[in-house]
Amino acid sequence: MTLRLYDTAARELREFRPLHDGRVTVYLCGATVQGVPHIGHVRSGIAFDVLRRWLAHQGNDVLFVRNVTDIDDKILRKADEAGRPWWEWAATHERAFDDAYRALGVLPPSAEPRATGFVPQMIVYMQRLIDRGHAYVADGNVYFDVQSLPSYGSLSGHKLDDVHQGESAGTGKRDPRDFTLWKAAKPGEPSWDTPWGPGRPGWHLECSAMATGLLGPEFDIHCGGMDLVFPHHENEIAQSVGAGDPFARYWLHNGWVTMSGEKMSKSLGNVVAIPEMLRKVRPVELRYYLGSAHYRSMLEYSEGALQEAATAYRRLEAFVRRVDSRCGSVPVGTVTPEFTAALDDDLGVPAALAVIHNAVRSGNTALENGDTDAAIEVAASVRAMCDILGVDPMAANWANGREDPAAHNALDVLVRADLDRRAKARADKDWVVADEVRDRLAAAGVEVTDTPDGAQWSLHTDDSARAGKPKEGA
Repeated sequence: MTLRLYDTAARELREFRPLHDGRVTVYLCGATVQGVPHIGHVRSGIAFDVLRRWLAHQGNDVLFVRNVTDIDDKILRKADEAGRPWWEWAATHERAFDDAYRALGVLPPSAEPRATGFVPQMIVYMQRLIDRGHAYVADGNVYFDVQSLPSYGSLSGHKLDDVHQGESAGTGKRDPRDFTLWKAAKPGEPSWDTPWGPGRPGWHLECSAMATGLLGPEFDIHCGGMDLVFPHHENEIAQSVGAGDPFARYWLHNGWVTMSGEKMSKSLGNVVAIPEMLRKVRPVELRYYLGSAHYRSMLEYSEGALQEAATAYRRLEAFVRRVDSRCGSVPVGTVTPEFTAALDDDLGVPAALAVIHNAVRSGNTALENGDTDAAIEVAASVRAMCDILGVDPMAANWANGREDPAAHNALDVLVRADLDRRAKARADKDWVVADEVRDRLAAAGVEVTDTPDGAQWSLHTDDSARAGKPKEGA
């Protein structure tokens, strides 16, 4: 099966065919750097990082652009409230987003343009729209005339009578449904010179200029959160098509992270910031959690769901590390046909994870049966599949976050006390006590392995690895 993706514009699954064989161009609407990132912000980064990794795995050269919106009303307002320069406020929070992406193993983009760096391209874009009769100037503002484009609303399904742009007030609009391309300068605000007077860019214009400026007038995939379908992406299409560019060939949108059924949003006060989350679980566990649902579905956040995901990840991590420690180095192997089918079906990550966990169960069985070659082969495949999802347990970027050394040392003291008790019971042939100690450790997720150098322990959470142990002394 070839890769099929759900195209929001077509409202159906479409077979993916890039504009140029072997080369895929992708534009992701990145952060508006107004504050500290929360898990709702980074979900799109993780979801489409999987897309990028899968496209590259299939042999494509992927040109992946993720922009930064570093000038807009919210940035200006929050910087002013904090008494800080707008550019410093934006740069500070851009670094916070970079830190979050890096912590969660999101690959750096091929290019990461800032809106303020593309003003010349925006001016050219506006002139093209004015020349083609799709834009007009009023009081130093430049507006897009939505009635001039018969296809307006095709992405979102909005009818013109229902259009509400939701933007800050300007002057001189011919129709309240028109949207702003350029905002005339206001006292105290940053501005750039244009043929129509000083001002600053509108949000929608920024992305059209950056996308086409770096990827060309037509490119393969445009990604972003489903909250961007209208008005942002609808208006991007209007600007770009109005200027004569074919623009994006496929439109992909990820679902929200919700809390108590509401979209996670600073304005609602229901956000969970990334630094706070990383005090609850390791970065790789948070990545696993945020990427575990299908990218188009809503992800309802709860502490319980987060911990369940972390436990599930530890199962596959424990398996790979056990094989590595007992059988020798585990390379990155090959993905299975079932995994390929899952991801080719609109990036079906839940089905792909089911394939991985099934493999872990079979690998644990091979390990317990002493089939070293089979265990290594399965672990290598698990590594390959996890790598596509960005959660390979042996990847170098996760090395520093595998476990808390202080916590491990404390646990080692407690486990060793029980192991000493078990060793004495075995020496005394008190098999009842020996069984009781081992079973209690197993129930706590501690696997005990007897070696010539004494009992060794490791953490595991795989139920199949706990079952079927012979009694002590048997």
